[in-house]
Amino acid sequence: MSDSKTFRVETRDDGVAVVWMDVPGEPVNTLKASFADEFEELFAGLAGDANLRAVVFASAKPGNFLAGADIKMLEAAKTAEEAAELSRRGQHALERVASLPLPVVAAIDGACLGGGLEVALACDARVASDNRKTKLGLPEVQLGLLPGAGGTQRLPRLVGVQAALDLLLTGKQLNARRAKKLGLVDEVVPVPIVVDVAVRKALELADRREPPLAERVRGLLSVESLQELGLAGNPIGRAVVFNQAGRTVRAKTHGNYPAPEKILEVVKVGLEQGFEKGLEAEARAFGELVVSDVARQLMGIYFATQALKKDTGVDDPEVRARPIEKVGVLGGGLMGSGIAYATASLAELPVRIKEVDHAGVGRGLASVRKLLDERVKRRRMSALERNEVMARVSGTAEWSGFSRAGVVVEAVFEDLELKRQMVRAVEEHGPAEVIFASNTSSLPIGKIAEASAHPETVIGMHYFSPVHKMPLLEIVVTERTAPWVIATCVALGKAQRKTVIVVRDGVGFYTSRILAPYMNEAAYILSEGVPVERIDAALTDYGFPVGPIVLMDEVGIDVGEKVGKIMLDAFGARMTPPACMQKLIEDQRYGRKNKRGFYRYDGKGKGKKEVDESVYEVLGVKPTARLDSDVIAERCALQMINEAARCFGEGILRSARDGDIGAIFGLGFPPFRGGPFRTIDALGPAHVLARLEHYQGLFGERFAPAPLLRAMAAERRCFYGEDAVRPATHREA
Repeated sequence: MSDSKTFRVETRDDGVAVVWMDVPGEPVNTLKASFADEFEELFAGLAGDANLRAVVFASAKPGNFLAGADIKMLEAAKTAEEAAELSRRGQHALERVASLPLPVVAAIDGACLGGGLEVALACDARVASDNRKTKLGLPEVQLGLLPGAGGTQRLPRLVGVQAALDLLLTGKQLNARRAKKLGLVDEVVPVPIVVDVAVRKALELADRREPPLAERVRGLLSVESLQELGLAGNPIGRAVVFNQAGRTVRAKTHGNYPAPEKILEVVKVGLEQGFEKGLEAEARAFGELVVSDVARQLMGIYFATQALKKDTGVDDPEVRARPIEKVGVLGGGLMGSGIAYATASLAELPVRIKEVDHAGVGRGLASVRKLLDERVKRRRMSALERNEVMARVSGTAEWSGFSRAGVVVEAVFEDLELKRQMVRAVEEHGPAEVIFASNTSSLPIGKIAEASAHPETVIGMHYFSPVHKMPLLEIVVTERTAPWVIATCVALGKAQRKTVIVVRDGVGFYTSRILAPYMNEAAYILSEGVPVERIDAALTDYGFPVGPIVLMDEVGIDVGEKVGKIMLDAFGARMTPPACMQKLIEDQRYGRKNKRGFYRYDGKGKGKKEVDESVYEVLGVKPTARLDSDVIAERCALQMINEAARCFGEGILRSARDGDIGAIFGLGFPPFRGGPFRTIDALGPAHVLARLEHYQGLFGERFAPAPLLRAMAAERRCFYGEDAVRPATHREA
């Protein structure tokens, strides 16, 4: 038997060998490069043991089964063939499990993702715990990859092609009960007995390797089986499934992500040419994807987010976050109720909503309840769990209940004097050293802090709408913000399941500041007579989730106008908007909020958004100009990228990493491009500088290159790597 450091075998008196996986020195189990060899040796030994009746595969790490492959192992692959060989070794190891003459059952407690699920799929049965941490899925597509250890072949054969494609193409993760409903696991049981039940299941399979005839017939005649037979079980039906999936993929990816197309191709090969051919197609595709530019960028994002999970927001390792007993939220509107939801549901902290009157309190509480009800409806939580969360949420029209609120997040109107009033009131009614966190998206935190008796406790916590969906939290610090305040707010943001970046104070901070010129350029292109839908299509083809004109409608044209004035006052002529945009405000076109914007909201258009053609008359333009889509995208993207470089040069950012994550997670910058700074490195600073100078010659000051880009081009420097430039001094408060 193997003396593996990763695997420990416990042989029971009933003839079941329980294989415990425990990667030494790691908090979770991941597949290392040595895994395949150790696994093969282990199962070869099990196959040769005549005293064994069955095997159970389990994790010795509580709450974690197997979280997938070690991404660093994949990043180290230099060629497609080298990566493909990693896949083949994994396939061969798991084939050893699948072909073992003894039944093998996976006892799953905690994360069972990627390669972890592929291990479970190679087993004869799967028993999962009802632990909240138990999640099953194949998220490789989110890294620009596909499962490389047989997952593309075994999953369709277990749950059917349609269900398998849904999991493979989205990377979604299922809890245990949803996985059972899908047929991915056989039983769901409480955590303490998951291994015992897996042992029982293994012994049942040892006694009866084939299900009874009646049971097999019932399975074949089930609605799901008949649907699968009709759609994917014959060439015509299979063509329908794959054609529909292909159209959906192309509509979502715009051809920017190769992994979904490869997944469809590989699954189809396996179904039409057999399991072995499918495995070889999987290995080849895996190899090609691992070394692709898209996967490299997406893996870079993964490493960045992992690093941010460990980042306290301050460089001094001695600084610690202070414990928070309760959070206050000022304002129960869209943002305030979203912040309250994230605090009560995810951070599991008591939260108190303050509104101007009891009706406002009621609306705020109802908004939180609505978000929770939606989770119950989608079976993401039970009614009991919803009630437990709501018990943490309370409201007031006065200031009662704020005496123990360690952090108060302000989410009132974008009015400087109102926010200053809130500072004074919170300091009057809150505890000593209460943290006042403003959710402003553009007003400088330093200006708000001028009203404070303790400006070191004033900070920005800029959430993105809708709060319950958007992953980014931008924390904004002034020259006077105390280090413990920064660390405490970063810890709170992480508890709310946010990806947190810390930026220096300034008008628009980072995200709003780089968004403004991007939106402004789209408005200029519109003023030149380029149709609305052509502008939006150009930027979605570039990789943004929605186009800039749609975004204007969603955010509010009036909100954009107010922010635009703030930017213009702060940064001068390069932020000047086209004159025609003011006509929209005069016509009371505010976007979706009042159903009067660039698009129609009268309910007549089904599916694809329809442009409100009357907007052109208001703007005084004719939508007849022809401008190449690549030019539209380049002009808008360059504005965002150039402003990001300015922010870096001014020390608004702590690192290029934070700037890339902020743009991707907060603004939807195309992930496959890696972010503004990765994009500059990929294109080369000299190329970016040349393109900006080209447009500066055409359009003037708004395309003036950031001074840092000129310096980088001259010195041949980049944002990443050994010769990377460093941001201007970012004061650690």
